[in-house]
Amino acid sequence: MKIVVCVKQVPDTKGGVKFKPDGTLDRGAMLAIMNPDDKAGLEAALRLKDQYGAEVTVLTMGLPKAEAVLREAFAMGADKGILVTDRVLGGADTWATSSTIAGAIRNLDYDLIITGRQAIDGDTAQVGPQISEHLNLPVISYAEEIKVDEKAKTVEVKRQFEDRYHIVKAKMPCLVTALSELNEPRYMTPGGIFDAFEKEVTVWGRADLKDVDDSNLGLKGSPTQIAKASDKVKKGQGEKVVLDSADEAVEYLMGKLVEKHIV
Repeated sequence: MKIVVCVKQVPDTKGGVKFKPDGTLDRGAMLAIMNPDDKAGLEAALRLKDQYGAEVTVLTMGLPKAEAVLREAFAMGADKGILVTDRVLGGADTWATSSTIAGAIRNLDYDLIITGRQAIDGDTAQVGPQISEHLNLPVISYAEEIKVDEKAKTVEVKRQFEDRYHIVKAKMPCLVTALSELNEPRYMTPGGIFDAFEKEVTVWGRADLKDVDDSNLGLKGSPTQIAKASDKVKKGQGEKVVLDSADEAVEYLMGKLVEKHIV
């Protein structure tokens, strides 16, 4: 079985968020981590590797420094790593990003593609399903449990859905988007960390993308345009009220709830 896992290097918001003049994130100026949902997807793939001897290829699109998440994936147990990076791909929205990743995946053999549900920087949950659409694959999103029947070539997913869940089965090849609640990702081992820096990362650019038109790439190929972006706005100090008794406090709170039409 061959599994492709799509991961993204995202800003570590604990270190602050910075923007470029065009409204896009200045990723080169921020601390970065592997996206949590993607990491759960990687762990799911590694568990399938432990169970079936699957080959796990991790693919990421980003700046050259995004190689770090591939090294982390190697240290966790991934077999191959591909970095898709090129200046013409910068500033991509979800459509341009999914077009790029699909163009890269068309060069690979795979039975299963796993992506995270969504990235913590964009929170759109669009890229995974869009990749499946580009590749004409079935997709099961919001996976909180994944089982594979290698003989039948099927994947069965427990899919989160509001206050209940679905059990959905699909024939492979297919794409699954993973929730961070799917599992607890393993730690990198000391030996894995040493080995990770011995492994070769494959680097692809625009010329390596298959069946993708330039009009669907980068900032120019992004139909979503950012009008304005900013860091979190700090809230002002709230109203402080000192009352003499519990009854007065209840009366005051109920009055505010009525005033705001909450009750």
